[in-house]
Amino acid sequence: MHEASSWSPKRVVVIGGSMAGMLAAAAVKDHADSVEIIEAHELPAGPEPRIGVPQAVHIHWLQTGGAEAVEALLPGSTGLLLAAGAHRIPVTTNMVIQSPEGWYRRWQRATHHVITASRDLTDFVIREQVLKDPRVSVRTQTKAVGLLGDRHTVTGVRVQDSGGTEAEVRADLIIDACGRATRMPQWLKGLGISSLTEERVDSGLAYASRIYRAPVPTRGWPVVGVQADPRLPGPGKAGGILPIEGDRWHVSLMGAPGGHPTREAEAFEPFARTLRHPVLADLLKHAEPLTSVSVTRSTENRRYYYERLRHWPEGLVVLGDSVAAFNPVYAQGISVAALGALALRDLLSAGPRPGLARRAQRAIARPVDAAWTLAVGQDIHFPTTEGKLPNLVDRLLHRYVSRLSSTATGSFHAATALTDVLSLQASPTSLVRPSVLLTALVGPLRPPTVAPPFTPAERRLLNGLDTAGSSHT
Repeated sequence: MHEASSWSPKRVVVIGGSMAGMLAAAAVKDHADSVEIIEAHELPAGPEPRIGVPQAVHIHWLQTGGAEAVEALLPGSTGLLLAAGAHRIPVTTNMVIQSPEGWYRRWQRATHHVITASRDLTDFVIREQVLKDPRVSVRTQTKAVGLLGDRHTVTGVRVQDSGGTEAEVRADLIIDACGRATRMPQWLKGLGISSLTEERVDSGLAYASRIYRAPVPTRGWPVVGVQADPRLPGPGKAGGILPIEGDRWHVSLMGAPGGHPTREAEAFEPFARTLRHPVLADLLKHAEPLTSVSVTRSTENRRYYYERLRHWPEGLVVLGDSVAAFNPVYAQGISVAALGALALRDLLSAGPRPGLARRAQRAIARPVDAAWTLAVGQDIHFPTTEGKLPNLVDRLLHRYVSRLSSTATGSFHAATALTDVLSLQASPTSLVRPSVLLTALVGPLRPPTVAPPFTPAERRLLNGLDTAGSSHT
């Protein structure tokens, strides 16, 4: 049997200049002599679209857990994002959200926050922080096409440049962060490692998004969203408006099969009016569209269980969407990648020990587990979902979480228990602690909010828009 030896990387190669790739480089750069990122395309010089990121046109935010992980990996990043125009939104203090169970109350005691910005800006700020380190370099217009080594140890990667010329790049550690396009399952088979378990759960959701000039000041303006209710007949529909840099709103509308949004600009706002509440459409009628409508239909949840493999080679780690890609409606992908990268950094900080790559893969799986439970636990209840059907336990758990969500509309304790989990700062199992169970049993302590909970100041702004609009008709 091959015996693992104490090991630490001197040269690291990261496959993919994605967000996960940059965070992986941030995680290892203080523990290696050099880090080289292999990227198939050119990287933009500023906060501009990056090729190969179709989801960038849709709304994004960093959950609290993800934002704190990014800050731990790259100190000062949050401040740089905010200085560039990103927004720090307290949860649920600055949110107008209709859940399936009702409007969430805007508690004045914020326990969490999210960072909202365009994906292009978030990518740029993090990329600039990583690449200013002289130990980190990027080889662009180059694709990774295979692994070097054997089932015991990966010793490098085969690459191919844009002209088709292949070369071998040797390294002590290879990190796959190339996302949904990963070829890792096939590469592992080439090393003689099989029996990889894969799971796919697809609600069939489609996204349509565009950016608007906001009709109100965006600093301090809330996130506004209407969530889908799987209990209702017909295809699930949802939508959200996020304030982003440049006094703009980023707007995404989502619909399940039979109710997909389209690319037609004239159909965007009418679709928003078909959601469970017309609040998004009411806001958009005052806003100025700045872009065309972009649509994405590849929103399935897909996961590879690398941590369960009997054999795992030293010198190889898989991170981010290469491990698990989530339905983007739950805004988990970047945060999960950041938490995985932080887990890798912490293992490296503990010093060289046998089996580091396997331990890293298991540590990366822990935040994936939590996010997967949340995403799939919701998606399996839509009638259009393929890949998995809810069993009795799933249905009972969904009823309990629905009860807790209903309680959260009028109970700060219940709301905090839920946001602890949604922010990726607590395990979903925390929702069945005795104190939380008791809270759910008691139910909401305040009456439900029957209308979107805008503050008096926000309503005055909106009333002014309505008055201005009527004076021009």
